[in-house]
Amino acid sequence: MLLNQPATPGDASPAADDMVIDTTTRTFMKDVVEESRKRPVLVDFWAPWCGPCKTLTPVIEKVVRAAKGKVRLAKMNTDEHPAVAQQLGIQSLPTVYAFVNGQPVDGFTGAQPESQVQALVDRLAGGAAGPDLKELLESGEAALAEGDAAGAIEVFAHVLGEEPGNVKAIAGIARAQLAAGSLEQAKATLATVPESGVNDAAVAAARAAIELEEAAASLGDAGELQARVAANPLDHQARFDLALALNARGKREEAIDELLAIVKKDRTWNDDGARKQLVQLFEAWGPTDEFTLLGRRRLSSILFA
Repeated sequence: MLLNQPATPGDASPAADDMVIDTTTRTFMKDVVEESRKRPVLVDFWAPWCGPCKTLTPVIEKVVRAAKGKVRLAKMNTDEHPAVAQQLGIQSLPTVYAFVNGQPVDGFTGAQPESQVQALVDRLAGGAAGPDLKELLESGEAALAEGDAAGAIEVFAHVLGEEPGNVKAIAGIARAQLAAGSLEQAKATLATVPESGVNDAAVAAARAAIELEEAAASLGDAGELQARVAANPLDHQARFDLALALNARGKREEAIDELLAIVKKDRTWNDDGARKQLVQLFEAWGPTDEFTLLGRRRLSSILFA
């Protein structure tokens, strides 16, 4: 597994200082995973051809330097070092992941305004930016995790009352509506996200969850799909559909099992469809969800064994 690969002495990229560095596949373990056990590390996945990357990177550097060492920024050129980005399921640039204690815990995709970057760094560094709203958002997420969709909507709506246009609250309401069985209402809510927030991680997660729900709606009975797989273990389409059906019923680990079985047997099936579907599941569940972390570890052990 690449994230556990030891750094090779003398392979580090040149760095202007300890707060902002360039990292490589070989030095990622030392620069990011190990360092994140001492302080949070932001990883900026970029490429030379990526226009939004050129806009975002100077903003992140400015905010990180202003934190005076409380947070590190590690920049990774994915053209030269694609393996880690592939392992994490990154599909668009720029993407930023925040690592704490060796694990990705937060992040976003796309060029974000300085205020959004600052808010992320403040959270990581223990800053006090918007603590009341942060606590409310966490309360809404907790209610949603406990199956209290109505309670979650109430909390997220309160956030919107305090900060109209808060994209995490809008995404939270959409996910709560989806959990309550109101697919069309969830889609309408998500459509109100301002243009500046369409690439926010919470919005991406809500969008992925809606797409998964739409896909699962036409699959039929999970028992019939299980019978088809039992009768023919090489029926990858039936196994793929079964994974979606299981996820729609909250059986996340079982869904992971079915998709990984396809990856193990035939990685090229349906244009790498099983791995791509896993990535969408991870996006819908969120980067810190226990099943996302489990699934990424198990997928990595197969891909990079």
